[in-house]
Amino acid sequence: MPLICEKRGHVAILTLSRPEARNAWCDEYNDRFVELMPALEDDRDIRCVVLTGDPAGKAFSAGADLKNPKTHSHDSVADFLEELPSRRRSSAITLVTDFSKPIIAAVNGYAIGIGCIVTYCCDLIVASEHAEWRLPQAGLGIMPAQGGTIRLARWVGKGQAMRAAYGFPIPAEEAYRIGLAQWLTKPEALMDKAMEVADHIASLPPLATRVTKESLRSGFDSPLSEAVLGDLYRFAALEMTEDKAESHQSWRERRKPTFRGR
Repeated sequence: MPLICEKRGHVAILTLSRPEARNAWCDEYNDRFVELMPALEDDRDIRCVVLTGDPAGKAFSAGADLKNPKTHSHDSVADFLEELPSRRRSSAITLVTDFSKPIIAAVNGYAIGIGCIVTYCCDLIVASEHAEWRLPQAGLGIMPAQGGTIRLARWVGKGQAMRAAYGFPIPAEEAYRIGLAQWLTKPEALMDKAMEVADHIASLPPLATRVTKESLRSGFDSPLSEAVLGDLYRFAALEMTEDKAESHQSWRERRKPTFRGR
């Protein structure tokens, strides 16, 4: 099974697992994302997701499988346009982007092409010192699809995104320096750090973490006044939750809170 799902407490770990192909992308990844992401959305016990690559593949993901002659090709423009709506619905990029709970990318080696872009769809990135991001599409006569360069620009700015779009790699230390990665670790400590971050997020009131993510993502493209107004509504909704009452009461009683996502 090329996309493995493991649950540890309130955290789901998704592992891209095609080690024989350096975890290169395949249609089965998309099929599994279609199966797993809605189920994880509905699973009230899961509060955070970690996305990583099988370490046996010595990469996060080597990107598109160029050994497949059908990769990056279509029979006709008409066929492409006809298939586009269903392709978008079943795209891992769309499913990760639209996922309401926090997603952490744990990048343990090369993240290339679509394997690079999917990390930009996550909310936080923990990088191994061996990590490296590459967008080689222009050199292949195409371009980064799925908004790849725009997504990167939102992380690190237009100049850095343009540089990456023309094939210049972003090594781990530089990714950390420019803010693409929020944590940088030794390779052997990557998953421990990713789980530390995920467990911290999972320990928070789950409704608050989801609404906080929603606020940042929707407000990022909105005028500040609209973002502020949206936050006022979200804040007021959270004030009426059981978890809010529990967090305040546990603070007063000097005890560990118990959150139920209500």
